[in-house]
Amino acid sequence: MRIRMLCVLLSGALCLAGAAAAQEPAPAYKNSKLSIEERVADLLKRMTLEEKAEQLTGGRRGQMGLIGPAGEYSKEQAADAFRSLFREDSRMTTRDRATLLNAAQRYLAQKTRLGIPAIFMGEALHGFMAYGSTSFPQVLGLASTWDPDLVKQIFTAAADEMASSGTSQAFTPVLDLARDPRWGRTEETYGEDPYLVSRMGVAAITGLQGDAFLVDRFAVTPSIDRHHVLATMKHFAAHGQPESGTNTAPANFSERELRDTFLVPFRAAVQEAHVGSVMASYNEIDGVPSHINHWLLDKVLRQEWGFNGYVTSDGGGLQMLVETHGVAADFAEAARKSLAAGVDYDLSDGAVFRTLLEQVKQGKVPEAEVDRAAGRVLAAKFRLGLFENPYVDPDYAQRITNSPEHQKLALKAAQEAIVLLKNEGNLLPLDLKKMKTVAVIGPNAADVHLGGYSRDPGRGVSILDGVRNRVGPEVKVLFAEGCKITKGKQGWAGWYENDTQAADAHAQQDSIRAAAETARKADVAILVAGETESTNREAWAENHRGDRDSLDLLGAQEELTRAVIETGTPTVLILLNGRPLSINFAAEHVPAILEGWYLGQEGGTAAAQVVFGDVNPGGKLPITFPRSVGQLPDFYNHKPSRNRGYIFTTREPLFPFGYGLSYTKFKFDNLRLEPASIKPGESATLHVDVMNIGDREGDEVPQLYIHQRVSSVTRPVMELRGFRRVHLKAGEKITVEFKLTPDALALLDLSMHRIVEPGTFDVLVGPSSAETMAAPLRVVPE
Repeated sequence: MRIRMLCVLLSGALCLAGAAAAQEPAPAYKNSKLSIEERVADLLKRMTLEEKAEQLTGGRRGQMGLIGPAGEYSKEQAADAFRSLFREDSRMTTRDRATLLNAAQRYLAQKTRLGIPAIFMGEALHGFMAYGSTSFPQVLGLASTWDPDLVKQIFTAAADEMASSGTSQAFTPVLDLARDPRWGRTEETYGEDPYLVSRMGVAAITGLQGDAFLVDRFAVTPSIDRHHVLATMKHFAAHGQPESGTNTAPANFSERELRDTFLVPFRAAVQEAHVGSVMASYNEIDGVPSHINHWLLDKVLRQEWGFNGYVTSDGGGLQMLVETHGVAADFAEAARKSLAAGVDYDLSDGAVFRTLLEQVKQGKVPEAEVDRAAGRVLAAKFRLGLFENPYVDPDYAQRITNSPEHQKLALKAAQEAIVLLKNEGNLLPLDLKKMKTVAVIGPNAADVHLGGYSRDPGRGVSILDGVRNRVGPEVKVLFAEGCKITKGKQGWAGWYENDTQAADAHAQQDSIRAAAETARKADVAILVAGETESTNREAWAENHRGDRDSLDLLGAQEELTRAVIETGTPTVLILLNGRPLSINFAAEHVPAILEGWYLGQEGGTAAAQVVFGDVNPGGKLPITFPRSVGQLPDFYNHKPSRNRGYIFTTREPLFPFGYGLSYTKFKFDNLRLEPASIKPGESATLHVDVMNIGDREGDEVPQLYIHQRVSSVTRPVMELRGFRRVHLKAGEKITVEFKLTPDALALLDLSMHRIVEPGTFDVLVGPSSAETMAAPLRVVPE
C-alpha cells in the first residue's frame, strides 16, 4: 500500500506539462513509422555526451539511481521502495513491483529532457526470479525433457510474468556446455551436447522474445510486445569447461574446438532466434578475457554471424580485468579496452564505464565508440517498444503471475524432467494396494529445493508433502531426515543463510540409526538425497560458486543409503541435485533410482505421481554420469583417441548421455535412409519405426547421431544431430523422420572452411547414445 500511495503521489507531480510544449512537432525519434536505425540516429544527435554515457551504465545500482535526481522523485521513501525491489529476500508483490516501475518510467518520460525510458533487467533462468513468480524446474531438468516445444511454452509464461511486471530484459538462457560437472554452475545449463543445447536455447529465446522477433528483427514497429522480453544469451563464450572445474577459470581450447562445440549454441541463438543481447563471460580464451576479446565480440559475433543487438558485461566482469586478469591497470583502461572490443553496457555499478565520460573529454576515447554503444542500447529500447508504451497493467501482472495455468505448466515440466535411471525387478511404480506404511527419508525430503536463481514463489510442494498428498489417509507416511547435507538451513527459503560446509558425518550417527529404524517399519522406503542450493551456484560465501573436487554424495548421505538398504526394505532413491553424481554404491545396490535435478515448485507432486505410476517417466539425461572425477572429462562425444581405459576400473560411465528408462518397453526397427547416397550439397531423410511393446502408454525420445568414418581432421565418435520426444500408447507404432542436411554433416577442414567431405557416415538411431542401430550414408563427390 505504501508503494502504491507513493507512486500515485509521484505520478500526480508529473502531470504538469506546458501547452506550448504540446504544440511543438514531435522529434523524429518519437515517430514509430520510421525505422529503428533512423530513430536511433536522430536521438543520438540530440543527446549530450553525458546522456550518451548514461545509457552505458546500469545494473541494479544503476536502476536504483533512477530515484536519485534532484526533485520530488528523490524522496527517501522512494529510495527505500526501489532498493527493496532488488533485495534477495524481497516480498514485494507483483502488483507493487509493476506500480513502482511504472512510476519510474513515468518520471523518465515526463521529467527528463529527452524522455528516454529504462530497460529494467532481471533473471529468468527457470522462471522470473522475483517473489511470487512461477518456479519451473532448473535448467538441467528442463534439458532432461528433451522437449523444445515445452521449453518454449515455459519461457513464454516466464516472459509474460516478467514483462507484465515492468521488467523488459532477461539474463537468460545459459548456453554454456557443461563438460565438467565439478563446475558449480552445471545446473544452469542444458547439458553437455552442442546440438541439444542449441535446440533448447533457441526454444527458450523464442519463448522469451516471441515469434514476432523472428519475423523481422529490423522491424519499423516494435518487435516485442509487453508480454515478451529481450533475451540475453550467456556466457559468451566457452565458460562451461573451466580449468580445474572452477568458475571463471581459463578456457584453453583451440579455435577449431571452440567453433565445433562451444560456439555452436550461440551461433544458433543469433542466426535462428535473433537473440537481442549477449553477455560476455568471465573467463579468458587463449590468454584474452572475453570482455576485451575483439575476435570473439566483433569478428565472430557481429561480422560473421550478423548479430545486431548489444553486448553487456557480466556482473563484476569489467572489474575483473583489473583485479583478477591483470590486463588493465585501472578502471579507465578496462573501460577503454572493453568498449573498443565490443562491450556496450556495464552491468555492475557502472564504476568502470563512468570513467568514459572524462576519457572522451580528454581525447583518450573516441566519442564515436560511445555513440556506437549507446546506439545499440537505444535500439534495444526501440525494439522493445518502450518509447511508445513503457507502462504495464499491475492488475494483469498480479493475475498472470503464478496463475493456475502456469502452475499446471510447471507440473508438466517436472513430470517430463524426471529420469528413471534404474528399476530392478520393476519395483516402480509402487502399488498402493499392497502398502500400509511408506517411509520418506533423507535430507532433501521435507524441504522444497528450486536450485539457483530462485526466489520464493509463494508455494511449493516437497517430496514428503507430495507423497502424503498422493497416498491419502489410508497409508501411513513416516518421515526421518537421517542426516544433513550442509551445516546450515536447507531449502530455497534460506539459501542465502546456508553454511556451505559439509555436515559432520560422525555427528549424525544417531539420526542415521533412527532413519534405518523408520525404514524397517515401512513396506517401502523413499530416500531423497543429493545436493542443495548451498552446494551449487548459490554458494557465495566461500567464493567458489559451488565448485567441487568430488562428485560423491556429500556428508553422511552414502552412509544413510547403506543403512536404509541394509534393513532389507525395498528402497527408491530420488535425487535432487544440480550436477551428475558418482552414486556408485546406489547404482549397484538401490533397486530403483530417479533423477529429478531441481524440479521446481510443483516437484513434490510430480515425483509422487511418477513413483506411484500416475505418470510414466520419459526424461533422458542431458549429461553423462561419471563414476568418479578421475574419469573427467567424460562427455559422450569425445574424439576417437580417447579410447584407453584405466587399470582397476572401467572407462564406461555410470549412466550415459541420452539415457533414461520407462515403465514400458520400446522397440526400434526398420531403419532406412532415403536416399542412401548423396552429393555434398544434398540432404537425406532417415526413417525409423518406434513401437511401444509394453503394457502402458509412455514417452520415448528417438535420438539421431552421426559419425564420419574417415575425415581430414578428427571427428567425435558420435555426434547428436536430431531428436524427438514422442508419446505412444501400448501397442502403438509410429515412423519417426529425421532430415540430415549438409550442415549436419559438415566439418571445419584443415583451412577452417566448413564443408561436407565425400565419404561414408554411420547414421545411428536409438533411445540413448549407448544403444543405437546404424545405417551407412555415402557422400559421393560432385
